[in-house]
Amino acid sequence: MLKFSEIVQKLNATNTSLTSHSDRDPEITGIAAVDEAQPGTLSYIEGGKFAAFVEKTSASALILPKDEKLQQQASDRNIAWIAASDPRLVFAGAIALFYKPFRPAPEIHPTAIIHPDAEIGKDVYIGGHAVIQAGAKIGDGVVIHPNVVIYPQVEIGDRTVLHANCSIHERTRIGADCVIHSGAVIGAEGFGFVPTATGWFKMEQSGYTVLENGVEVGCNSTIDRPAVGETRIAQNTKIDNLVHIGHGCKVGSNCAIAGQAGMAGGVTVGNRVLLAGQVGIANQAHIGDGAIATAKAGIHNNIEPGAIVTGTPAIPHKVFLKAAAIYHRLPEMYQTLKQLQRLAEKK
Repeated sequence: MLKFSEIVQKLNATNTSLTSHSDRDPEITGIAAVDEAQPGTLSYIEGGKFAAFVEKTSASALILPKDEKLQQQASDRNIAWIAASDPRLVFAGAIALFYKPFRPAPEIHPTAIIHPDAEIGKDVYIGGHAVIQAGAKIGDGVVIHPNVVIYPQVEIGDRTVLHANCSIHERTRIGADCVIHSGAVIGAEGFGFVPTATGWFKMEQSGYTVLENGVEVGCNSTIDRPAVGETRIAQNTKIDNLVHIGHGCKVGSNCAIAGQAGMAGGVTVGNRVLLAGQVGIANQAHIGDGAIATAKAGIHNNIEPGAIVTGTPAIPHKVFLKAAAIYHRLPEMYQTLKQLQRLAEKK
């Protein structure tokens, strides 16, 4: 429980209702979505779509856009408020004041299997039935939850968290402050087979998989190692659940990749790229810095930096919207075409 004024202080907020209504300093017991908020909770309004909730919500405090009208509406309802240029970002900071993710105290469970040649740093937690094989290097403050398997020669950076049942294969290097969620498989063999007259010849995957600092990988996602060279995910990139990144891909920094997206081998993704759910990228395609692919986009060719693409095959988003506007009129246009053909035949 925190007083509203304490939250303001901890968030370093300067534009608040306390300036004009210092006596309105409610106790905040938690956080909530604006349409579910109860007295004692803090919520937020993001953009005009949710502005009407200022008149409806039961929240005791709100994080608002820099909109004087909304601020006055909140004050009229005796709701304390913080005004911010990015209310969602401030709300994310508020959540961190009330919720701390589970992080076990350092210990090594007696059922964990750790090879004598493995190097274990300071203040590490290793859960039950985890397996750490020969030559692995585990940094300081690492958390390894139950049933994690770490193959030989793997390197894990300081403070990284490996959630239950993930697998880290050989020739993998994971940086500091990464999070690998349950069921993810990092560094498994890429899909390398060479066709021959008698069937498929397996190409061994001798390359490396590298995750730089601050990378997060969602549940049941897979990042494959290549035959040669490396698959690399640059710092601070965030990967959702059920994403597949094929062998030899290079993904830049500060990207966000949503669920069920998939990359074939050798794809190059620039920095700050956004891939929405179920985006598919063909072999060797290059995505430029700052590009955005909307849901289910099928990318077969290179995408220019800053472009927004939609559809399969992916085309510029504005072109797709124009085409979509015409699509539902196709039956009518077809009838018009038939009439024109009949007129032409009569002439």
